[in-house]
Order: sequence, then C-alpha cells, then structure tokens
Amino acid sequence: MRGPMRGLMMDFPLTLAPLLDRAGRLFGKVEIVSRRPDRTLSRTTYADFYRRARRLARALADAGLGRGDRVATLMWNHAAHLEAYFGVPVAGGVLHTLNLRLHPDEIAAIANHAGDRFLLVDDVLLPLYEQVHSQVNFERVIVVPSGGGIAVPQGMQDYEQWLAQAGEDFACPALDENDAATMCYTSGTTGQPKGVIYSHRALVLHSLASSTADAFGIAQNDVVLLVASMFHVNGWGVPYASVMFGSKLVFPGPHANPSSLLQLIEQEGVTVAFGVPTIWLGVAAELEKNPGRWKLSRPLRINCGGGAPPIELIHALARHNIELTHVCGMTESTPHLTASRLRSYMRDWPEEQKDAVRSMQGVPAPFVEMRVMRPEGEAPRDGKTPGELEIRGPWVASSYYNAPEESGRWTADGWFRTGDVACMNEDGYIKIVDRIKDLIKSGGEWISSVDMENALMGHPAVREAVVIGVPHPKLQERPLAVVVLNDGQQATPDELREFLANRFAKWQLPDAIVFTDEIPRTSVGKFKKSILRERYPNWEWK
Repeated sequence: MRGPMRGLMMDFPLTLAPLLDRAGRLFGKVEIVSRRPDRTLSRTTYADFYRRARRLARALADAGLGRGDRVATLMWNHAAHLEAYFGVPVAGGVLHTLNLRLHPDEIAAIANHAGDRFLLVDDVLLPLYEQVHSQVNFERVIVVPSGGGIAVPQGMQDYEQWLAQAGEDFACPALDENDAATMCYTSGTTGQPKGVIYSHRALVLHSLASSTADAFGIAQNDVVLLVASMFHVNGWGVPYASVMFGSKLVFPGPHANPSSLLQLIEQEGVTVAFGVPTIWLGVAAELEKNPGRWKLSRPLRINCGGGAPPIELIHALARHNIELTHVCGMTESTPHLTASRLRSYMRDWPEEQKDAVRSMQGVPAPFVEMRVMRPEGEAPRDGKTPGELEIRGPWVASSYYNAPEESGRWTADGWFRTGDVACMNEDGYIKIVDRIKDLIKSGGEWISSVDMENALMGHPAVREAVVIGVPHPKLQERPLAVVVLNDGQQATPDELREFLANRFAKWQLPDAIVFTDEIPRTSVGKFKKSILRERYPNWEWK
C-alpha cells in the first residue's frame, strides 16, 4: 500500500532571526525615525538597528539570559524598543511588553505572574518604575536614555553603555519556530489580565498575512506611522511586518495629539498609519478645524482597530484624501483577524450600501477561520442572526499562560470563544454587534450599544458617544447615552433622540442622554464602559 508523497522542500524554521538578518542585508539605508519626549527627532537606519539588536542579544546572553527567560519592557514607541522586539527573541528570550498605562499595582502583578527576570525601562518612565519596584524582583534593570540627560540611578545599567560593552560577534542559538518569542497580557476589559505567549512561527506568519494588500498593505516603499502602542499586542504586529519588508518606520513616542501626528505625517511623508478610532477622531477634527494648515504630500491610508470607526469618521477623512480601513483583532490572535475592504463586484454599489460594508469588521485573514455560534449550532450567514464569534488559526492562542481556570474559553473542538456577539453575511463579512457583556437587555429584547454609538457619532455636533445599559425596575436594563460634543457645538437630548429615530425603533432609543467633557478610556485607548456603569449605577427613570 502506498503512503502519501512527501514534498522535497527544505525544513527552514520560521523564526525572527532571518527577518533581522534580512533587514541588515537588504534595507540598511532605510530610516527609522523616533520622536523623543522633548519632541526632537532621532534618526537611525536599519543598518544601525541590525547591529544594535544583535549587540542587545549578546549583552543579554553575557548577562546569563536563559532560553525562555522573560525580559520586560516599560517603554514608549521608539527605535530602542524595536531593538528589543528582535534582540530579546533572537537571543532565546521572551519579550514581555508591560502596559505603562496601567496602575502600578497592576503592572507589578503582571510582571510577577509572568516571572520577568530583566527590565528595560525608558528614563522618562523611571518615576513609574519607582512606584513598582518595591513589589517586583527584577534581577537587572537597564535604563534607556531619551536624550534629556536624566541620570541613571545607582544599581541600574545604562542601556547605551551596556550595548557598547557587548561584542558584535553574536551567534544566534538554534531556535525552534514554536519557541516562545513574545508575551502580552490582555487589557483586562473582561476580567483579570491574562497572559498570551506568541511563538516565532505565529509572528512570522502573522507578518506575512497582515501585510497583504487586502489587509494592512505594508510594502517597502511605504512610510509607516505606528500610533498603536508597542506595549500592547506587539504593536499590532506592525514592527515585525515593517522590518520584514523594509518599510521606513516613524514612531511618535509619547506624543499622540492630533497636531503632533499631522506634523509627523506631513514632514516624513507617511503613507500608512495605525491607531484606534479615538486618535483619528481627533485628527479628523483638527483637519476640519484647520483645513488649510496641513498639506499631506502623499495619499494616506489608515488602518483603524480597537473599535468600530463611525462611518462619519471615514467620510471626514476621505475629504482630505485619507482612506480609513476598519481592521479587527485581539490579544489572543497576535492580533490581526479581519480587514474590511470592498470586493471588486461592490465598486458600483450605492454609497450607502458600500458604507455598510466599510463599517463591518470585514473578512478573515488567510488561515484564520471564523464561525458564529448559537446554542442550537452555527448561525446562518444572513448578516442578521447573532451569535458568539469563535475563531481558530495558526496565530490564535490555544491557552492562556498559567491560567488553567480560563480553559473554558476554548471549545472541545479547539475554537476560541471571543466573547463578541457577531453576525456573518453571505460574502463572509463579519459584523461585531457588541461584547456579550455590553449588550443591553431590555424587556426581553437586545439592543446593540455599538450600533447606537456609531449612529450618535454621525450627528454633526457629536464628537464621541458611549451607550451603556443601566438597571431599570421593570425592563431589566435601558440604554443611557454619554455624549461629548464638538467644540462650539450644541445639541439637546430630544434632538439626538430624533436623529436616532431614523435608524432605531422607538423602544430602542436611549431613555437618557447625558453630556460630559470627556469619556474615560482603557490603557489602549478604548472607551471604558465599566467606569461609566459605576458613574451611573441608578438613573432616575421618568
């Protein structure tokens, strides 16, 4: 009996080491631009990055880094952080990016749970480290200078001196593609933060798939602006993909206000940018407010994730020759899952129909599989029947790190339960209706907070809006909208309810609309509904 015929291809491990070598060999002249905390720019090249990342790997090896040892970072977006993205994994270690926007107690708890051995910390973040250090036990702390002349405290290592002392004769250990390369903890929006460990193989495959034209669309000729935080989900995988293809990288550091970003975009000729909707809402407002101030020399593409962008935001940016694409992902998926681009046969559709597609999360990346599940089985692909979104693929986590109590997040047949309520249409486009915990349960019916938020942000006077479910004595919950108005604009609750009445049934409309100056956000820029629920626990229903 004959067996299957084997392919005659080389057994070549998919690790980050060849990507680092490729950058040094092929893209040495390409720039990496970092904005420092004092707003000055630092310029380096891929040739410098290659040498320094290898020196970092050698320094870690000389310091006794063992295979699988965790090296934490407490750093903003800049070139030195990119060096750690590669230097730590190619040395056999595991890069663990700590979320610097969390409370110090949370940072310490995560570092301890991960078992971090070393820490790389920006000098400007030493005050934050001082709030953490008594609760952690880092063996060695290396301080990365920002150019501001901050002295390195006694007992810590200066990053530049440390690299200078390391040799350039680093020999990469034999890495297995399934070895751990990086780890990140979830943002904690659905409970305690949970650790996800990414393999070399997952990062390489993710970089290839996410860079395709139907996804992020990263190419060598692009200038990539990474506003999404490098301390969260590998900076959406953008640093790895950009290095793979040799794109010029622009890092904004801690400066993400609209004027600062537009200045970088204009000055550096940015062609593709990454960030959450709240960032681009601010950019759109600045462009509308000062239309003659900014002259973008090249067409700009924005990949927007972390929440559904309002369709009015897409239209506002388009008026300035900026194309915004809705992308979707999560910590457990490295993170890229979907992108929402129009198909060829949709080009002649009416604009309203095309907008409906643009506002969806989109179609899965190659090798990512999705299904929408209900208690009775898989939901029909009719674009309206909701269920829980489940996913699987080569860069989707199979478990959390050291958290056996969370095993129920995976089905018996190996799919990850996302906690998102979604529907899928006949073309395979996914639309996330809400988080399971954010659906508003009113009198036995369900109301999507996401749909109503996006509709409210379509009103010309509204800058931001969040809708939450508030306990009701008879109907279980009723929607309450929290709204931030644009500068100089006015609107009344009745006016906004009338605006919503064109899209929602009367029983779905919010019973209360309150105005505020600012909506609280999570550490990665998403609206934090838990704080609003605490702020409005009992509304006086009339």
